[in-house]
Formats: sequence, structure tokens, C-alpha cells
Amino acid sequence: MRFDILTLFPEMFEPIKQSIVGRATKKNFIDINLVNIRDFSKDKHKKVDDTPYGGGAGMLIQPNVVYDCYKSVKSDKSRVIYLSPQGKTLNQDKVVELAKEEHLILLCGHYEGIDQRVIDKIVDEEISIGDYVLTGGEIPAMVLIDSVSRYIDGVLAENSTKIESFSNGLLEYPQYTRPEVFEGIEVPKILKSGHHKNIDKWRKEESLKITYKKRPDLLEKANLSEEDKKKLENIKKI
Repeated sequence: MRFDILTLFPEMFEPIKQSIVGRATKKNFIDINLVNIRDFSKDKHKKVDDTPYGGGAGMLIQPNVVYDCYKSVKSDKSRVIYLSPQGKTLNQDKVVELAKEEHLILLCGHYEGIDQRVIDKIVDEEISIGDYVLTGGEIPAMVLIDSVSRYIDGVLAENSTKIESFSNGLLEYPQYTRPEVFEGIEVPKILKSGHHKNIDKWRKEESLKITYKKRPDLLEKANLSEEDKKKLENIKKI
């Protein structure tokens, strides 16, 4: 998977070079390429923005510099995503879908945004990370890269993404490690029993409880078995 990030502030992406994504980059499971939009300005002062037609606050990034920047990295397999508060909210289904792409170009807006003409010409999809406005698209781009990278083969240990929150429509069950007793609270005995069938049953029930308590809206879309539905009804009665 190749990510080309079109941004005015490539230095903001230093954090994405760390931890799991950083290791995945070094092992060539993913390729992250930062492209400075300002490098494509023909202005002697490297200016890339101007006042909007019709008036209004702030400055807009000009279409020509964005387009030239885009042309420098585009390929036949490119999918262009504009990180924008007007886009559809990023969720797990979209993350899994994007992980199947070979080349993502992430366009990061700034200031008051980008001239609409270049958005209409090159962008395949607009994505938001929530119903709020940030100063630019750099942080959303990092969120997208981090979430998508986890589904690229080799980035995580095998099956790591199959038992986490949202992977099966539910939130993940609670997990514990040593010490066995912390502040008087003991690890649930079932987890020390060695009985894997009972442990799996306990984990599924806890997953249902947590989802019902924290995100009941997810249960409407979760693919629950008849047995799980009965368990859920019992949970609701408690």
C-alpha cells in the first residue's frame, strides 16, 4: 500500500513514523510519501493561497498548485481522498474497504479550504473523522493512515484485527494481565481456568454487556446469533 500525502505541512507527520506504522514502513509493508504542495507554487515567495471570490474570511488554496502536486504522484491505481469535515465519517467498514486499495492520495486542506474546481476534478471521495472542524487535514490523514495500515498484510500479527472493537459489530471484551491482583481486584477466575470454550463464552457475553452499556447503537447493525440475542435480552434485564 502506498500513501501519497499532499500537504502544506509535511513536518506535522513526524508522529506517523513511530510505533507500528513506522515499523511497517521500514519493512516495506506500506510506503508513506510526503509531498509539499508549496513546492509546486510558481510564485517567487512560494505563495499558494489567495482571497476567495465573493468575499469572506480567510484564504483559499489555489487550484493550480494542488493540481500540479497531484499530477506528480498520480497513477492508474490512485484513489484520491480529500480530508474534509463535509465528507462521510470514517468508520471500520470504510477502513477495511480502503485497505484493499493499492495507492491512496490524501489531500490535506488548510486555511479556509481548497478551490472547489480542483476538488471536483481530482477527488474521488471526501472523508471526515468526525462532526467538528480542525485547522487542517493533516491530523485526519494520520488517523486514516494508522487505521488503514492495520489491515495491510504483515503490519500486525495474524488475526489481530479479528477480535477487536468493531471487527464483529461489537466492542471488545475487557482484557487483563499480571499482576493477578491489583488494588484488591483479582483477574476474573474464568480467564485462569484454561477452559478455552468457557473463556470464549465469557468474552462474548462481556462484549455484549460492554456494547449494550457504551454503544447500544451498534447492536442494531451487529450480526448476532439467536443465542447472542437471548443473552442480550438477559443482559437488558439486569
